[in-house]
Amino acid sequence: MAEANDGSMIMGMIWMFVISILLFWLPAFGPLIAGIVGGKISGGVSSGMMAALLPGILLAVALFVGGTMLTALPVAGAMIAGGGLLLYVFYIPPLLIGALIGGLMAN
Repeated sequence: MAEANDGSMIMGMIWMFVISILLFWLPAFGPLIAGIVGGKISGGVSSGMMAALLPGILLAVALFVGGTMLTALPVAGAMIAGGGLLLYVFYIPPLLIGALIGGLMAN
């Protein structure tokens, strides 16, 4: 009988974040490695994908709110959030591919 995999999406997000910070100097392979580790720790493909996507969405919202509060101009806050989201769009494909591979390895 197969063992139940008790992965944690929160721990997967934390591991992805830490490894991404440590491997920032590897443009494509750093996020890929972080995604593989985070997806494996998350315990499956769907939780690995959510662990990869959720921080970016939260970061975009935080940038929008923070940019608006600091500048007191909603348009400037939207531009700051858009710039951060654009950087995240270039970062997310290798992270998602790694999360898919790690999630498949966890099953």
